[in-house]
Amino acid sequence: MAVVQKSLRIQKDTLKEIERIAEETHQDFSRVANALLEEAVKTHRCPGIIFTEGVKGRRARVAGTGIEVWEIIAAYHGIGKNTTRLRRMYHWLTDQQLQSALGYYKAYPEEIDRLITANEAWTPEQVHTRHPVLPDAKR
Repeated sequence: MAVVQKSLRIQKDTLKEIERIAEETHQDFSRVANALLEEAVKTHRCPGIIFTEGVKGRRARVAGTGIEVWEIIAAYHGIGKNTTRLRRMYHWLTDQQLQSALGYYKAYPEEIDRLITANEAWTPEQVHTRHPVLPDAKR
C-alpha cells in the first residue's frame, strides 16, 4: 500500500494516548496512529461496526455483540447467501446488526475472506494441539 507523508496537528490528549498504546504494544507511533485512523475510517463507513482486541489482534465486530463480522459472513456463505436463513440463525440480532455485518463485508471483502480462509484451515488436530483443554473431536 502506498504511503504518503502528511503533516497533521493532534490534540495533546490524543497524542499522549497514541504514545501510550504504542509503548504498551511495543509498536512505533506511526503504526499505531495509522491503525487507529484506519479503524476510524472503517467505522465511519460502516456504522454498527466496532473494533475490539481479541486473541489474534483487533477485529471488526458487530456493535453490541461479541460476534466478529467474519463469523456472520462465513455462516452467510454456508447457507447460500440467504438472508432469511441468516436472520433465523442469528435471531437475537437486529436487522440493522446483520446489515452492518453484510455492509462491512461488501466494503472490505478481502479482509473478511482472509479471516474465513484462516479459520477454515484449522484441522481438529491443530485445535487439540493448540487448545489441549478442549475435548478431542475424535472421541
